[in-house]
Amino acid sequence: MNTTDEYIATFPDDVRPILAEVAAALRRALPGAEERIRYGMPAFMLGGRYALHFAGWKHHVGLYPVATLDPELEAEVAPHRSAKDTVKLLYRDPVPTDLIERVATALRSRHE
Repeated sequence: MNTTDEYIATFPDDVRPILAEVAAALRRALPGAEERIRYGMPAFMLGGRYALHFAGWKHHVGLYPVATLDPELEAEVAPHRSAKDTVKLLYRDPVPTDLIERVATALRSRHE
């Protein structure tokens, strides 16, 4: 598995569209980012070094690492925090594409 799309293709039919939606949101927010598979999950490289990863799990998709954000955005992300640098989005909930894009944009601005 060498691409984000190949990674997504390994998941069950009900999960693939969710992961594809997350990937599309990251692509919109991070135009020109290099996509790689790192640590067995898709990574969007920023500035050739820093990466924002996502991974599908049994009941959720995770975004990693997501450092503490500005207070207003962090308040929106807080219900999805499962660890200091992890954002956990449950499959049963609608994909918050706008939130994913704003988080990715905020992280990109820190690494430019």
